[in-house]
Amino acid sequence: MAKFETNQLRDIVLLSHSGAGKTMIGEAMLFAAGATTRMGNTTDGTTASDYEPEEQKRQTSVQTSILPAQWKKHKINVIDTPGYADYRGEVVSGLRAADAAVLAVAAQAGVEVGTKQMWQMAEEHGLPRILFINKMDRENASYERVMASISEAFGRKCVAIQVPIGAESKFSGVVGLMDAESKAPADLKGEAESARERLMEAIAEADDELAEKYLEGKPLTRDEMAAGLRKGVLAGTIVPVMFGAAPSGKGIHELMDAIVEFLPSPAESAAPKATSGGIAAALKWDAAGPLAAFVFKTSADPFVGKLSYFKVFSGAFKSDSQVFNARKNETERIGQVFVVRGKTQETTDSLAPGDIGAVPKLSGVLTGDTLSVKEKPITIEPLKFPAPVYQMAVYPKSKADVDKMTTALARICEEDPSLVLTREHDTLEMLLCGLGDTHVEVAIEKIKRKFGAEIVLQTPKVPYKETISGRAKVEYKHKKQSGGHGQYGHVFVEVEPLPRGSGFEFAERVVGGSVPREYIPAVEKGCHKALGEGVVAGFPVVDVRATLFDGSFHPVDSSGICFEIAGSHAFANGIKQANPVILEPVMYASITVPDAVAGDVMGDLNSKRARIMGMTPGGEGMTTIEVNVPQAEMLRYATELRSQTQGRGLFTMKFDHYDTVPSNLVQRIVAQRQQRETAKV
Repeated sequence: MAKFETNQLRDIVLLSHSGAGKTMIGEAMLFAAGATTRMGNTTDGTTASDYEPEEQKRQTSVQTSILPAQWKKHKINVIDTPGYADYRGEVVSGLRAADAAVLAVAAQAGVEVGTKQMWQMAEEHGLPRILFINKMDRENASYERVMASISEAFGRKCVAIQVPIGAESKFSGVVGLMDAESKAPADLKGEAESARERLMEAIAEADDELAEKYLEGKPLTRDEMAAGLRKGVLAGTIVPVMFGAAPSGKGIHELMDAIVEFLPSPAESAAPKATSGGIAAALKWDAAGPLAAFVFKTSADPFVGKLSYFKVFSGAFKSDSQVFNARKNETERIGQVFVVRGKTQETTDSLAPGDIGAVPKLSGVLTGDTLSVKEKPITIEPLKFPAPVYQMAVYPKSKADVDKMTTALARICEEDPSLVLTREHDTLEMLLCGLGDTHVEVAIEKIKRKFGAEIVLQTPKVPYKETISGRAKVEYKHKKQSGGHGQYGHVFVEVEPLPRGSGFEFAERVVGGSVPREYIPAVEKGCHKALGEGVVAGFPVVDVRATLFDGSFHPVDSSGICFEIAGSHAFANGIKQANPVILEPVMYASITVPDAVAGDVMGDLNSKRARIMGMTPGGEGMTTIEVNVPQAEMLRYATELRSQTQGRGLFTMKFDHYDTVPSNLVQRIVAQRQQRETAKV
């Protein structure tokens, strides 16, 4: 691929609700630019972007792809991101590499939930954007309806710079509004003139000089309109609206022209925050400056090895060089630098500031690392991935998978940082946490394909515990005689409850030497051993104090192990007699939902034994509900909330405290525990 300077680059992220056609827009742009010789399609899995088998199977993107295309002496780096909510982590990566966004909207559907979410993410990143109304050739496509939907959702700053010629099966192209001499068909003349007037008004609002000329009734030239439009787009006061149908290529040439003409080069964009030696450092898009390249995505491949995708923010990234990773304080050797297009790779000698590339086999480099030079190490602010809200326990399918599983899980989490691998201390389960059921299931499919490890997913065990609600005093005598030395240990133990979170305490108030001092630690050890399995369902015992207050010993037959056994049995018997109960983990959840469904969501939460802590009205017609709710009721809540709110609900959740399980649920929990234990045998 030819070399491009920073001002010739356009780094564009494609965003949309799932199914609006981003992947086909990227495919059409590659074909229009001559980067491919035929148009692929998502139905038969032949697009350059959706090359992973998991994407072809589902006919939807599950990862971010890079699609560079040359257009009119510029290079457009198209960053195709997934629209499905489970893959917001991939969108976060794509946004960091972009300087502007193209938001796709399906003409027949209008603005959808995901469109609003992607718009908000683009706003938070300060990205200038274009709205591309795709699928104008589909049934129910309507210029008037989709423009009304856009205006209602995003306001008057969204302005058409084209009008479509026809719709549905009669859609044949677009008419630009920048030229005074409109090429609109006769039946579109009035609509085109009205839209052009609205466009000139928006442009005038973005530029004082043009506003003065416009108010004086003087016509704006095409160059003046283009300059004013670009100024408004870069300032975020204008969002151009364009139209097309990607599979047929209609509107794609015009979109690529607009990207080059109206969207910023990297040099016109704000670089992310960075530090050098703990001091703020400015990144200046200078090819002669110190290197600073940010790794925004990592791909794990069993054959090629790890591939690190990066964007250059300063300096030139060169093949056959050395780079410094400040996070690890290590130097990495760079062999060959690639320009990637989907899964294909083309070698290059160097990349200018603002360009995007990839380099293989950087063993110590992770997503979020900055590659710089040792003389001036630079660290660019890390990516902030969404917190996982869905988790499943992972088990090897067979003994052959045991050794592979841990390594494979670590590799997949390295590739996708929005996946998190944790171990639950109480249940000893390994948990794979993601943004939804599909997210986790696809990760398991990838692990099987890439690393040959078959993993089974199971609903996680809830880390129940047991405690007591009363007091008890018990006696236990361990006595055996079978020739030679016998065994003798005799204890009196009192058990009593402690406040939640206290754990276990051991005390003694033995008087008169009824239990010799050297045997008291053995009694404590026995009590500790009995903590592991409670008497109700075998869960660990917590929040209990055991006090040794009397006993007896034999001068010959007593030993530490005898008193350990006696202490263990006494403690277990004490638990049985002190009104034992099961404790369950209770979570704090913050759930944000549209006002219209807040009542339904609260009703569902009440059915889950939730305690409503408060409700806070927010902007954009959303309400945040704060609750304490048992973990057992929330194991599949990510999926349930998505269904209840049509994908508009969001939630975060964290552990809050343990509380007593209602008596009517105890038997069910005991039965589930017994069923699990039986299944192990």
